[in-house]
Amino acid sequence: MATLRLILLWHQHQPFYKDLVTGEYRLPWVRLHALKDYYGMVKLLDEFPKVHQNFNLVPSLMVQIQDYVDGTAKDPFLAVASKPAKDLSEEERRFALQYLFQANPQNVIGRYPRYRELWERFREHGDHPERAERYFQPKDFTDLQVLSQLAWFDEFFLEEKDIASLVAKGRNYSLDDQKFVIARERELIGKVLPAHAEAAKKGSIEISATPFFHPILPLVCDTNAGAASSPGLSLPQNRFRHPEDAREQLTRALDLHQKVFGVRPKGIWPSEGSVSEEVLAIANSLGIQWMATDEGVLGRSSGVFFARDGNGRLPANLAERLYNIHRYEKGQTAMHMVFRDHTISDLIGFVYSGMAPKDAANHLLNNVKEAAKPVLEKGRDAVVSIILDGENAWEYYPKSGREFLRRFYDALQREPGLEAVTISEAIARHKDFGKLTSLVPGSWISANFNVWIGAPEDNRAWDYLYNAREFYAQNAARAGEAERKLAFDEIFISEGSDWNWWYGPEHHSANDRDFDELYRKHLSNVYQALGANPPDYLAQPITGAEVRPSFVPQTAYIHPRITGDKVRYFEWMGAAAYTADHRAGSMHGKQFLLDAVYAGIDATQLYGRLDFTGKAPDADFEIVVNVESWAQGESRPRRALRVDASAHEHKLKEWKIESADGRVLASPATSDDNVKLALLRSFEFKLPLAWLLANPTSSTAQPSANPKPATGVAATTKVRLRYSLWENRLPVDSLPLEGWIELQVLSEGDLLFGA
Repeated sequence: MATLRLILLWHQHQPFYKDLVTGEYRLPWVRLHALKDYYGMVKLLDEFPKVHQNFNLVPSLMVQIQDYVDGTAKDPFLAVASKPAKDLSEEERRFALQYLFQANPQNVIGRYPRYRELWERFREHGDHPERAERYFQPKDFTDLQVLSQLAWFDEFFLEEKDIASLVAKGRNYSLDDQKFVIARERELIGKVLPAHAEAAKKGSIEISATPFFHPILPLVCDTNAGAASSPGLSLPQNRFRHPEDAREQLTRALDLHQKVFGVRPKGIWPSEGSVSEEVLAIANSLGIQWMATDEGVLGRSSGVFFARDGNGRLPANLAERLYNIHRYEKGQTAMHMVFRDHTISDLIGFVYSGMAPKDAANHLLNNVKEAAKPVLEKGRDAVVSIILDGENAWEYYPKSGREFLRRFYDALQREPGLEAVTISEAIARHKDFGKLTSLVPGSWISANFNVWIGAPEDNRAWDYLYNAREFYAQNAARAGEAERKLAFDEIFISEGSDWNWWYGPEHHSANDRDFDELYRKHLSNVYQALGANPPDYLAQPITGAEVRPSFVPQTAYIHPRITGDKVRYFEWMGAAAYTADHRAGSMHGKQFLLDAVYAGIDATQLYGRLDFTGKAPDADFEIVVNVESWAQGESRPRRALRVDASAHEHKLKEWKIESADGRVLASPATSDDNVKLALLRSFEFKLPLAWLLANPTSSTAQPSANPKPATGVAATTKVRLRYSLWENRLPVDSLPLEGWIELQVLSEGDLLFGA
């Protein structure tokens, strides 16, 4: 009887926040996620001995965790949380207000009534620390200091009697309570790495590694790999090519894992699933037996596109290809390759948090079984790989998603014919490996490297790294051993993927400036360690250095939930994006209310999103989105729609979607599941794409419960959108300021690979 083997790999990673020169941490996320996620994710498996899993631990994360355990980490966020509230300076109080509310409003802050009360007070004053600070008394700050830490405690830690009693107290915390919480943090963080070591020793998990400072190895080997996966991509002025650095990043990773866990990893999840043939050759020479990446890389390397039907299922021939372990062989290089199911992995990351835990667990199990069914029916074993971030998703689940995971794991170990295994176990039990003789460079995002290279900010960052690397090569020999080591470590840190993740148009957060400054600080430290002054350009921000606005076309189908919560940027990955130029008119006193707009399609829907500069306006306002579809060669739009939404006190008051002739196509009274609008931190909407693709004389401009797929509609070649914000019946801001944001109407395969 054929067996279904499920591979679950959780990737545990945070950027390297520590400045090696000052020893100070720029951001607190290593400490907070070490409190909240890492321990419980692996400890949970004690309850399910038949469920074996894989945990990928990034070495630079391990080093930072140990720094906190040793008590040597200089964390200004922890210092502010630790200081008696009455002794906080004005600057420290504002710092506390700015950073101690950086958590999920519903599941982290909202879980604790007093924490939410303080957060809402902060929001009442515009999320501005300098405005809100005077409305917070010392007792408020003490409660904020305590609760902002407790809110990140793991579910297992919250069950401990002394911590549970502190949570139950709820408010009016004392200085002794504050000291207790801070003291326990170090103790609890100290449990993280031993818990992984214990689980690995029992055989419950396999621990894999990532290159030490999480670099995109193919780009470290050669930045020209960016154009290999995206022909025509703009590249940095200087070609960065240091395969020896890639080798050393891997070697250091393997050495640290062996030192900490006593075992050398057999496999790696390369940073962001980034692979190339050059990387595989280096990994093979270091004794690595398996590597994992995304299905998109397999698709490009095999010349296929993993197109799913309306239920998310692959046809039998594609299921057989994906749900397998592959063996790459070329020259002297041999490597087992595991390819993640992108769709199922994303369900855990982005969808199941919005479902009841029981329903989500059942849906996931059925999804895995149905995905593998075409392979099993042919009498062949199937290997389904689910790989995703092991920390960030859980903020969106109640109580860190533990009920969902428990229900899923329990169902797994009860399911006949299904094994949840480590990757090495899967390889050992597998018989019929897929064959690969070539590999197209790519990552887990669209099977290319466009997030990390190609945009002006990205390329500038690579050029600055190139200059620092060249300076090191020319001057290191004249420096002392300690100085050389420090400079080289700073180069390795600067090669990490996290800096360029935030450069360019794809991703933004409240900490963009922090990441930019920390990256430039690491590069500056290279020069200082070698006795030289850093170049003047390292004093200038990379973020925003390029003239905005910028437009990025759609690169993949998107399927976002319409929630109005712009924190969920992964769901909009691949959408067309247009960012505003906030500098061009700032000297003339222009008020900028809109920061960026997004648009994208899938087979049946059009999606749109508008991000405000800061938060939504306090006054009543109206958002208008003009939408047009165009056919090639025609002089007027084929169809035109208008999305009209009014807001009062930051909430949607009324909305409608109407056609060019004034017919109302949808409103709150008539809409169905295919039409939705939401306003929270951003404004989002979706509507049936068929409304725009139909012939102007067609009657299909009415709401449909089953909109037809967009593919095959030859007449319409593009859809374009323009957003505007109105107050008192006057337009006060718009994006794009001139022109439109445009989408090409293509099948998903054509969009990914070029029509």
